[in-house]
Amino acid sequence: MDEPKYTISMAAKLSGISVHTLRMYEREGLIIPFKKSSNQRLYTDRDIERIGCIRSTINEDKINIEGIRRVLALIPCWAIVKCSEEDRKECVAYSGHTKPCWMINHKDNYCSGRDCRQCEVYKSYGNCASIKNKLKELLK
Repeated sequence: MDEPKYTISMAAKLSGISVHTLRMYEREGLIIPFKKSSNQRLYTDRDIERIGCIRSTINEDKINIEGIRRVLALIPCWAIVKCSEEDRKECVAYSGHTKPCWMINHKDNYCSGRDCRQCEVYKSYGNCASIKNKLKELLK
């Protein structure tokens, strides 16, 4: 599921979208492709699932990219990775609500220097139902 194996053209084809749209999703922070040292983007099966969720949210639920980004920004990442209160004080992901945590340049906190692509927060929320299920779990 996490093995980078699809080129950008194959990922676009499997997802039923254009390469241009896939690059736009990346620019907008909705997806983080694996990048080889040559800068070639590769995608995993989990990425293809995430792209499908994005597409259905746009086409069926009629939520635009900004709306999707704002929903993703509401994921309580600090509770998932268990940041300390000290880390939360200066964390834009904790205090803000416009960008998901993986779009923020973290400085001097738990997430500094970590690979967001490997983070539980990013990896766990590509499936459309997973955000709500995590919130239910955290609120018990």
